[in-house]
Amino acid sequence: MDRPEKDRYFLDIALSVAARSTCTRRKFGAVIVKDSTIVGTGYNGTARGVVNCYEVGCIKDEMESPQGAAYDYCPAVHAEENAIINSNRSDRIGSTLYIAGRDKDGKLTMAVPCQRCRRKIMNSQIRDVIILSNECNPIHYDVNSYAEEDSRWYLEVLKNAKQSI
Repeated sequence: MDRPEKDRYFLDIALSVAARSTCTRRKFGAVIVKDSTIVGTGYNGTARGVVNCYEVGCIKDEMESPQGAAYDYCPAVHAEENAIINSNRSDRIGSTLYIAGRDKDGKLTMAVPCQRCRRKIMNSQIRDVIILSNECNPIHYDVNSYAEEDSRWYLEVLKNAKQSI
């Protein structure tokens, strides 16, 4: 019997959710799971009522922005954010967030949460994040490591700001 293990099962569902994305560059899907039950899903795309990039074009393409940049003017709500919005707080506490995506050519692309999303994941009390690698393997992250990384980042930025005064 060719039955996928649970991490792969939920990552495959995240890829299915990603198919609903309205982004022309990369399609990401996120699935929040608690006690082997899906409690929230989301994909990346513009907010409700906002024109979709696939309808009018991508500003990041027009500005030749690299991947993972231009968050200030991209209208997308990230898959992780939408999954959090589409779930109940009590269901998220201690849960696992699965994220998977594809690039515009349909190839797997790692869905490493950005700093903004990591902060929302931490505040949502999600315990673990599992993403699908480009090689189709699950990669596990302990959300506690996000707080440590963010603290180091902030202290470095603060130090540099004090030195430039």
